Amino acid sequence: MPHKAGFVSIIGKPNAGKSTLMNALVGEKMSIVTPKAQTTRHRIIGIVNDPAYQIVFSDTPGVIKPAYTLQESMMSSVQGSLIDADIILLVTDINEKYDESDVIEKLKKTTSPVAVLINKIDKSTEEEVKRKIGYWQDTIGPQIALATSALHGHNIQAVMQFILDNLPEHPPYYEKDALTDKNERFFVSEIIREKVFKLYEKEIPYSTEVIITAFKEEESISRISGEIIVERDSQKNIIIGKAGSMIKKVGTYARQDIEEFLQKKVFLELFVKVIPDWRKKDNYLKRFGYER
Repeated sequence: MPHKAGFVSIIGKPNAGKSTLMNALVGEKMSIVTPKAQTTRHRIIGIVNDPAYQIVFSDTPGVIKPAYTLQESMMSSVQGSLIDADIILLVTDINEKYDESDVIEKLKKTTSPVAVLINKIDKSTEEEVKRKIGYWQDTIGPQIALATSALHGHNIQAVMQFILDNLPEHPPYYEKDALTDKNERFFVSEIIREKVFKLYEKEIPYSTEVIITAFKEEESISRISGEIIVERDSQKNIIIGKAGSMIKKVGTYARQDIEEFLQKKVFLELFVKVIPDWRKKDNYLKRFGYER
């Protein structure tokens, strides 16, 4: 049997369930999952290996009209993933109000097979699902439209089958034991950022970035230092909390997940640093790993 390998891009609007879907397909927690929109900022790659195939999934930031430089970088990574894609999975929330013109625009030029996944169907009726499937078939004519619930695993196997049926013949792109192209530092910073998204309200999570400044592996413990970057002093005070109560909470929850991820004991130190308007500054975005 010839070997198959290819790139599968997961795209859609913020909060459609792309990260939950990728985690379900890869079988590992690769992407941050929170109820807040725009949680994924980087293009995160998760790799599924089998003796007969290798699937390279890209979880991309939610498609939006960019309002500042960071969001422009995020949209440029979506565009890049569409150019690379052998297969595209368009994830749409069953409750989306048919205003996905920006997503449709991005799909117009593709010649790759497209599957539309109508997600979160556990929150809908059969009638609504049929109506949504009809809308997408009329609008972009995908190869397939499936009703899914990434959270509950509904139709995940059918999505996988669609991918395997359309995966091109190709040698593997990565080593067969690789799970991702990202390093441990990246995932540690994402774990900390996830806690910020879950513990703080309003604009605070969107104004933060997490940088790992030290990662020292010892035999029985990993010593990690991280900086939570914010844009204003008032945000720094909120992140720290009264007598350091909030930053302590972030550290405790993050350390537990990092220990599980690294499978060893962790000493975690967190600091908060103010960089005014970092989301609009090319030099900082580049330093923090965002491409233009």
